[in-house]
Amino acid sequence: MFTTEMASSTDSSEAIDKEVRRLYERYQSAESDEERQKIALEMGKLDGRRHADIYAALEDE
Repeated sequence: MFTTEMASSTDSSEAIDKEVRRLYERYQSAESDEERQKIALEMGKLDGRRHADIYAALEDE
C-alpha cells in the first residue's frame, strides 16, 4: 500500500538523486583534486541522508 509517508520519502529520494547528479557533473568537470575531494564529501553527505531515509521508511513499515 502506498502511503503519504512513502510519497514523501520518494519525493525526498528524487530530490537527493537530482542533487547527486548535479554534484557528479560538477565532479566530472572539476579542475583540481581539491575541488573533486570537496564535491565527493558533499556526495557522501547526501548518500548518508538517503540511507537515513531508507532506514526510516523501513521502520515505518
